[in-house]
Amino acid sequence: MRESSRVLKRMDTRFRGYDGKSQVSESPESIRSTVFVKLLAVETATEACSAAVWMDGVVLERYEWAPRRHAALILPMIEALLAESGLRPTQLDALALGCGPGAFTGVRIAVSVVQGIAFAADLPVAPVSTLAALALAAGRETAAPRVAAALDARMGEVYWGTYAVTDATATLLGVERCCAPHAVSAPAAEGDWLGAGSGWATYAGVLAQHLSVSAWQGDRYPRAGEVVRLAADPGRRATWVSAEQALPVYLRNEVAKKQASVNPQR
Repeated sequence: MRESSRVLKRMDTRFRGYDGKSQVSESPESIRSTVFVKLLAVETATEACSAAVWMDGVVLERYEWAPRRHAALILPMIEALLAESGLRPTQLDALALGCGPGAFTGVRIAVSVVQGIAFAADLPVAPVSTLAALALAAGRETAAPRVAAALDARMGEVYWGTYAVTDATATLLGVERCCAPHAVSAPAAEGDWLGAGSGWATYAGVLAQHLSVSAWQGDRYPRAGEVVRLAADPGRRATWVSAEQALPVYLRNEVAKKQASVNPQR
């Protein structure tokens, strides 16, 4: 928690007054009616760390599989992308947040970084499910129309979500859950599912007993490139929120409760 607070402080210091003067950004209502937008996305919920920029349909991305190095990598990634795209934070229309589920510290780092930039530049935030980003990446690469996304949640559980996937979006079928591998379920579908995510690498034998799977990709991780693609979908603009409303999604309540017991409020 202290690490993510330091990230927030660094982001606020770097980007507050980035252009040397304050500017008034567009209102969320006017942004939602704009077809062409400029977005910056952050995804650090798993062992992978990534950031991406969406510029009117073009995606630039920095990605690295780097367990426990997210706090050191994410800011240089963002700076490199902004420099490459020629953008300043105040020229963005919104921030896209890979909001979880995932590792507690990783999700908190993403939230802190995105909130820091959003507050400093007066921008809205587009929260995007990490599982949805995972499903979109797998579906786009393989053309699979149905993806069962599973991340290893430790403690003998998985973060689970089933999606209908096109080249542009991933639509949740049912609800996202944190549960034991033997408790997963999938809606009835014509055809097989593609499994994606670290949960399949750990529990493929159990998960495959609950749905028909054509193949699975256990080394697939969510990426900011897919987070930003989902955030740019005009149909999702109504889900954009203010910076203070950009909150992490854990799915497992016990994680948050344990963290609260370690750092009780006074």
